[in-house]
Amino acid sequence: MNVSRSDQAPSAATPAGTARTAGLRGRIGALGPVGLVLAGGISVQFGGAIAVSVMPRVGAVGIVALRLLFAALVLVVVCRPKVRGYARADWGTVVAFGVAMAGMNGLFYQSVARIPMGPAVTLEVLGPLALSVLASRRAVNLIWAGLALCGVFLLGGGGGFDGLDPVGVAYALGAGAMWAAYILFSARTGRRFPQADGLALAMVVAAVLFLPLGIAVSGPKLIEPGTLALGAAVAVMSSVLPYTLELLALRRLPAHTFAILMSLEPAIASVAGFLVLSQALSLAEALAIALVIAASMGAVRTQVGRRGARGSRGPRSASGSRGALGARGSRSARVAHGGEDPVTEMAAGPAAAVDAERVLEPSERGAEPSGK
Repeated sequence: MNVSRSDQAPSAATPAGTARTAGLRGRIGALGPVGLVLAGGISVQFGGAIAVSVMPRVGAVGIVALRLLFAALVLVVVCRPKVRGYARADWGTVVAFGVAMAGMNGLFYQSVARIPMGPAVTLEVLGPLALSVLASRRAVNLIWAGLALCGVFLLGGGGGFDGLDPVGVAYALGAGAMWAAYILFSARTGRRFPQADGLALAMVVAAVLFLPLGIAVSGPKLIEPGTLALGAAVAVMSSVLPYTLELLALRRLPAHTFAILMSLEPAIASVAGFLVLSQALSLAEALAIALVIAASMGAVRTQVGRRGARGSRGPRSASGSRGALGARGSRSARVAHGGEDPVTEMAAGPAAAVDAERVLEPSERGAEPSGK
C-alpha cells in the first residue's frame, strides 16, 4: 500500500502547520518594514556625514542650498503638485512649512559643521521630545523629560558644554525648535494638500529661500561639477530615498513602532560620524545619547498606551486604524491628515505631509487608492 506524502508528515494545512506558516510570514512581514525604516535612517545620517565632508568646499549654507534644490526638483517631477484651487490660508500654511523646513536644515548643518553628528542629532531631538511632553500633559512624561535632561547634562560634560562648541550647541537646539515647528506645520499641510503635493511645494519654498544665500556665500564653487554631484547625492540620500523607504514602511508598520525606530537616529548618526568623519565618542557622550534615546522611546510608548486606552473606550479616529502617521525622512521625516499626536509625529519628515489616503491600505480606508 502506497502512503502519500501527506500521510507521512504533518501538512501545513494542519492547525500546527498553519500556525508555524503564519508565524514565519508574520516575522518576515515585520522584518521588511523595520528594515526599510532603518535603511531610511542610515541613508539620512550617512547623507549628512557626506554633507559635512563637502562643507570645506562650499560651506554649510552652500550644501543646504544644493540639497534643498535637488530635493525640490525631484519631488516636483515625481509628485507634479497642483498649484490651483487653494485658498490663501492653504498657501500660508505651505509657506510656513517651507520656512520651518529651511530653518531646520540650515541650523542643523551649521551645527554639524561645529560639533560631532551624534551630539548634534541628540540635541536636535530635544525639540520634538519637548513638544511631545508638553502636548501630552501627563505626569509620567516628566520622567522622560528628566531622563533627557540628564543626557544633555552628560553630553555637556557636566552642564558646561566644555567639550562642545557652544555655537554648535545653540544651532542644534535651534534646529530642534524648528523641527518641532516642522511637525506642527507638516500636520496642517497634510490636511490641506492631497498626497505629497504640500511636501513638494514646501520643499520648493525652502529651496527658493536658501538658494540666494548659497550663491552669495559660495559663489561659483556651487556649480562646480564635483560639488553638484555631491549635492545631488546628499539630496537623494537625505531626502528622496528616506522619504520613499519610510512611505513604503508606513503602509505595513504601526505608527508608534515607526516612531520608536526613528528614536534610534542619534545612535545611527554617531556611527555615521565615526565611520565617515572619524568622530569618536567618549563614554559619557555615548551614555548621554543612550539616555536621550531611552527618553524618546519612553515618551512614544507612554502616548501609545494612552491612545490605546482611549481607543478601547470609544471608536477609532477617522484617520484609520493606525492613527496619526509620521515620518521623518529628509530631516527627514515623517502626518496623515487629521493626525494631532506630536509624540507619534516626533519623527516627522517628508512623508509626514502625505495624506492618509496615500498611506493607508485600501482595506483600512474603504476605497481603492486614487492614482496620481
